[in-house]
Amino acid sequence: MNILILGSGGREHALAWAVMQNPKCDKLIVAPGNAGIAQIAECASLDIMDGAAVTIFVEQNAIDFVIIGPEAPLASGVADRLRDAGVLVFGPSEAAARLEASKSFTKEVCDAAQAPTAGYGHFTEAEAAKAHIRQHGAPTVVKADGLAAGKGVIIAMTEDEALAAIDDMFGGAFGGAGAEVVIEEFMEGEEASLFVLVDGEEVLSIGSAQDHKRVGEGDTGPNTGGMGAYSPAPVLTPEIEAKAMEEIVKPTMKVMAERGMPYQGVLYAGLMIKDGQPRLVEYNVRFGDPECQVLMMRLGAQALDLMQAAAEGRLAEARVNWGDDHAITVVMAANGYPGSYEKGTVIKGLDALPEDSSNMVFHAGTAAKDGTIVATGGRVLNVTARGNSLKEARDRAYAMADQIDWSEGFLRRDIGWRALD
Repeated sequence: MNILILGSGGREHALAWAVMQNPKCDKLIVAPGNAGIAQIAECASLDIMDGAAVTIFVEQNAIDFVIIGPEAPLASGVADRLRDAGVLVFGPSEAAARLEASKSFTKEVCDAAQAPTAGYGHFTEAEAAKAHIRQHGAPTVVKADGLAAGKGVIIAMTEDEALAAIDDMFGGAFGGAGAEVVIEEFMEGEEASLFVLVDGEEVLSIGSAQDHKRVGEGDTGPNTGGMGAYSPAPVLTPEIEAKAMEEIVKPTMKVMAERGMPYQGVLYAGLMIKDGQPRLVEYNVRFGDPECQVLMMRLGAQALDLMQAAAEGRLAEARVNWGDDHAITVVMAANGYPGSYEKGTVIKGLDALPEDSSNMVFHAGTAAKDGTIVATGGRVLNVTARGNSLKEARDRAYAMADQIDWSEGFLRRDIGWRALD
């Protein structure tokens, strides 16, 4: 098969790494890719938000299968354009992608599915939202309704913080994503992520993960896109996973199908777990980042077979072959992230690191310049390792990270602490 992956981050590097291990893959192109991806696959300059341009590229390059990494092209209907052209594609339609693109849509679907989630209010005007906050108090969660690159969620511990979040959102801090706002009940518990594949009818669990959103050790400081992750998530026991599938995921997928927008692709269910009961925090319509890195490390070559089965409507015959293993990824970020940070700093020492089925450095925000690797983003590298235990995987990952020469970057030293404690 000739395969095209759309995207340029650590998630797409991990997907490319797994796909390349499968002998079914004859040729792999990643658009636009990054410096790490370029070491294992061909990278192409392509506007991945332009469905017509992607379709022409697919035809010109005899692509058999397209895997869409990020949420933005899914929400803009790129998968629909490809399907209309008869291309096999992994990723939901624009209509189904509203499960991530609109928080209020997701809440309404969950209501119809009777899926347990936080109580909420949906607002299009600031004063009505503020009145709701004054009535219900804090802590509370304020969310931009639309896509905000993972940054449109404010966990407000005081009423003043919640009111300020309303001003920020309606004031344009998150662009058009904040034109409407969802205010949710604050849920207590431990958060974990469940990943499932869906082919329009069948649903197949492909693993769990936990990530660390806060920038500082001990899960302190501002929220980020994720400073590390590990898989499996011990809190998501087989019993709790079964509950999540039967009470949340499957009813949601049933409602989506009944409404004429059957879901196909990967569905990421963010769950809050307390006293053995899962409740939905949010849905994402793509692999998480950095959760994808630990999932791909554990799935390996079979990831391609599973994604193809989902795209072709064959999940009923698919099975996941799990090893009794653990994986962890540690994010190396540019100093200053998630605030302002310097770009273009040189990263050394990557060439000396082992890269195999148990040790990989996935590039998230890098470019090649004058024979060197330079940082181009806030989250730059995902140092990822697999082991027989989480401790073994963690020790391997930090041993690799310590060999990377990049004084302009930083990492957290406590990834996996909840599970290891």
